[in-house]
Amino acid sequence: MSTLQKRARITSKGQVTVPRDIRRILGVQSGDSLIFQADDDGVRVRPLRTASPFAKYRGIGNPGIPPGRKGIQRWLRSLRGQ
Repeated sequence: MSTLQKRARITSKGQVTVPRDIRRILGVQSGDSLIFQADDDGVRVRPLRTASPFAKYRGIGNPGIPPGRKGIQRWLRSLRGQ
C-alpha cells in the first residue's frame, strides 16, 4: 500500500476538516464518527462502525423475496407450485 499524505489545519475550536481523499479511503461521510487511537508508534484514525456498511444493501438484489432463510424457502416452494 502506498503512503498518502494530506494536510489539515486545526481551527480555534479544535476542529479539523478531513481531506476528501482520506474520507474516501476511510469510507466516511458527514455525520460519521472517527476514533483516534494513540500508542507508542503514533496516532491512528479509524472510522467508528456501529452497523455493517453492507446493511443498506441487504435484499437489494431480491425484489419480492422475503428476507431470511424461511422467506427464501417459501419463495422457492411457490415457484415449484408446492
